[in-house]
Amino acid sequence: MKKLSGVIRGTIAVAIIVLFAVFFGIRLMKLQIVNGQMYLGLSKSSTTAYQTLAAARGEIVDRNGVPMVENEVAYNVIIEHSFFPDDTAEQNEVILKIAGILQQDGIEWIDETPITHEEPYEFLPEASESDISRIIERLRLNSYATAQNCIDKLMEDYDISQSYTQSEQRIIAGVRYQMLLADFSSKTDYTFAKDVPISTASKIKELRADMPGADITEDAVRVYAQGDVFPHGIGYVGPIYAEEYEQLKESGYTISDTIGKSGIEKAMESVLRGESGEKRITVLDDGAVTEEVVTAEQPGNTVMLTIDSDLQAKLQQILEDHISCLREGVLTKTDSQTHQQLDFSDCNAGAAVVMEVKTGAILAMASAPGYDVNDLISDYSAVLNAEDSPLYNRATDGLYRPGSVMKTVTAIAALSEGVISPQDEFTCNRHYTFLDIVVNCTGSHGSISVTEAIEKSCNIFFYQVVQKLGLDKLVEYQQALGLGVDLEIEIGSEEGYLACPETFAELGLDWTVGQLLQAAIGQSEVGVTPLQMCVLAATIANGGVRMQPYLVDSVWDYNMTEQIKKTEPAVANTIDADYDSVFKPVIDGMILAAENTPSDTYYVTNEQAAFEAQFSMDALPEKAAIKTGTPQASNKATQNSTVVGFYPADDPEIAFAVVIENGEYAKYTVRKIIEAYYGYESSVEDLGGGRARSIVTFD
Repeated sequence: MKKLSGVIRGTIAVAIIVLFAVFFGIRLMKLQIVNGQMYLGLSKSSTTAYQTLAAARGEIVDRNGVPMVENEVAYNVIIEHSFFPDDTAEQNEVILKIAGILQQDGIEWIDETPITHEEPYEFLPEASESDISRIIERLRLNSYATAQNCIDKLMEDYDISQSYTQSEQRIIAGVRYQMLLADFSSKTDYTFAKDVPISTASKIKELRADMPGADITEDAVRVYAQGDVFPHGIGYVGPIYAEEYEQLKESGYTISDTIGKSGIEKAMESVLRGESGEKRITVLDDGAVTEEVVTAEQPGNTVMLTIDSDLQAKLQQILEDHISCLREGVLTKTDSQTHQQLDFSDCNAGAAVVMEVKTGAILAMASAPGYDVNDLISDYSAVLNAEDSPLYNRATDGLYRPGSVMKTVTAIAALSEGVISPQDEFTCNRHYTFLDIVVNCTGSHGSISVTEAIEKSCNIFFYQVVQKLGLDKLVEYQQALGLGVDLEIEIGSEEGYLACPETFAELGLDWTVGQLLQAAIGQSEVGVTPLQMCVLAATIANGGVRMQPYLVDSVWDYNMTEQIKKTEPAVANTIDADYDSVFKPVIDGMILAAENTPSDTYYVTNEQAAFEAQFSMDALPEKAAIKTGTPQASNKATQNSTVVGFYPADDPEIAFAVVIENGEYAKYTVRKIIEAYYGYESSVEDLGGGRARSIVTFD
């Protein structure tokens, strides 16, 4: 099916090229017959010019071959140096004529000159200091030069006549400065405008007898059909900035090229980027023009992701719906001590990750709030400055306290090091004194084992365990399980930090012995990403084998007829410990925690029972394993909600992690995630009398 899709795509591409060739074949006849004398009369030492043939950028598809980023044909207006008049005044006339056609059609052209378009000339308020310094330096003016000085210098250098109107002078000056930045020369043509309508392209072709050097080239522009699906991971492409060009031109880029700016578009730039071709244009003695492709362009390769676009869209919706329910008061919680309803009106963001346990392949990775890549391209500043920072990829870069999720790490470390056994019990009487510090637990659990401590999330159990374990061993196992380390995922991610004296020193804080207790339960000064939490869950599910997480499944040729490279799952780290005595007690506790989240029967109102039942995991065909956390946010004024886990518990396929900022009940997303992955259908049956039952339908 994938190969057939690739062939169809290739056929369509060929058809477009053929139609374009027929269309411009007529133009070429006119070029040879009507415009031949124009070229014959050009005072050039050479009658041959070379034109770059832009290569299509490789596409991006999901794990099933569903397109996530495609290309469509675009027409660019260029000026070919070889056919541009020698006379400066004539050059200015050509520039004005091209600009006039574009103005008539309501099309903007490239002009990044950081100077206003109207007199008195000033530097644009939004212009950066580097932009202003660059134009002053390129025009060889004193560092204190004004915008007017810059325009005057351009007028002088390029013989821009005073007979032109102020607007015309500014147009020519702006284009001249862009040509300077673009290294316009015999080796580099100048891109005047990008992605113009075919009607405008036809007009330029038809009138270019009066505009020597003007021409139209084909290019491929990015199309994001599902721009709101995985935008943080896909990333976007953009123009090459002047400060980037100095380095990139060594790799064969021109200033008019586009380049990956973030996400997969940036990480896989060398794979997605094609190889430009070259066309030779020759003006014969009789004025006839011939064109010959010297080197055919080679399109970039197509990147297949591990992402399932359908699951990705569902995960984003699950995350955003949960945040909305908290913010709007659909989900509520009463403080156990004050008996006041907690305020979740500031719940505005979060992240979620789903990955394959056995391979490390990322199946979905959502960050809320999200955005649409198409909106980013059309109005970058609006998305950049939008409320709650939608461009921020919280899944890979957000640093959060994991809270009680960390208890799984403390337990594994203690069991693996022989500090405790699965049968050992510690007593919880709600209060615990360590040196002169009194700390509390959420309940009075009595004598409990490690499995029960995971299930009930007993703080005091882990306070006592970590004193036997020690900080160094705790940090060692945190890193072994994927926390506080560089996961080396393709698009990059934050390494985070762990609670230890070194972290405190970097933050300018004093380390105290009491921080050891907080470190054991995921509090203190610790910051890990949702991706790291998901890796932690997958590593527990794998019995201590940590797989390298990855987003790129494979690389194919442009039409997806040949696979070039396949990512093989790789082991990043292994904890050499007995499964039954180290991991099973922890997993058993996580299974019990899932069974109690929440149960399928509630002795409350029928409406509340039906509402709560939709989150129950009892109706799932297999057992799930989870661990929740309610850590203080970094400002300590609010709390976040975390959950990690995997499913099925006995033979795990997927691991997941969810973080809700300034919120609660992250665990309520778990069943919805499992249903989304497996395609389960669910409903709630009202049993009456404040009772309800959840029903899950599966094959």
